[in-house]
Amino acid sequence: MKKFLIIGGSKGITKEVVQQLSAQGDFCYVVSRTAPDFPFNGTHFALNVLTDELPTIDAIDGIVYGVGTINLKPFHRLTMDDFANDWQVNVMGAVKVMQHYLPQLKLANQGSVVLFSSVAAQRGMPFHASIGAAKGAVEGLVKSLAAELAPKIRVNAIAPSIVDTPLAAGILRNETVKENMVAKHPLKRILQPEDVAKTVVFLLNDSSNGITGQIFIQDNGLISISN
Repeated sequence: MKKFLIIGGSKGITKEVVQQLSAQGDFCYVVSRTAPDFPFNGTHFALNVLTDELPTIDAIDGIVYGVGTINLKPFHRLTMDDFANDWQVNVMGAVKVMQHYLPQLKLANQGSVVLFSSVAAQRGMPFHASIGAAKGAVEGLVKSLAAELAPKIRVNAIAPSIVDTPLAAGILRNETVKENMVAKHPLKRILQPEDVAKTVVFLLNDSSNGITGQIFIQDNGLISISN
C-alpha cells in the first residue's frame, strides 16, 4: 500500500483520483476546505493550503496538487488582483506544498509529483491571459524540479482542455454551450474527471517510472489535430 497526498480531493478530478487510488488499495491524505462526501481509504484535513498551516505527515509516496482556477476575462478587464490570485492558487500553493513535504517525499523508494497545467499554456487562447501565465509558470516549475529532484523524485504535469467539473460549471452552463464545446474537439466529447484521474494515477504508479519532466496534453485532440 502506498500513501499519497491529494490537495483538493473533495470534488472534480481529484475526487476521482482519491476514489481510484482507494480502489487499488492505496491510502490518501486529502487536504481540502470541504470534507469529501464519499467513502475513501484515508484521512481528511479541512484547511486552506494557501493560508493555513499544513498538517504533519510522516511519509508519502506522491503528491497531487489539484487546486486551480478558471478566470476568463478580456485582458483590459483583468486586475492586478486577478493575476495575483491565479498565481497564488496555481503556482505558490504548489510551491508551498512541495517545499513542506519534500523531506517526507524523499523517504519514498521513488516519489512522484503531479501538477496541473492547461492547454491555455500550450496554445494562445483569447481571455486566458491570467490563467495562461500562471499555468505557464507551473510548466516551468515542473521541468526545473524534475531536473533538480531526479533520480529520487519524478515531477510531471497534465494539461487538459476543459473538464466537466464543478470548477468549469460557469463555462459549461447549458446544453448549447456544451454542444458547441464538443464540436470544437476532434474526438467530439468533453473530458470527464475520471479521464484525467486515470492519467494522474498512471503518473503516480510504478508503471510510469521512466517518465519525468513531462507535460501531458489531454485535450480530446483540441490543439494537436486540425478539426
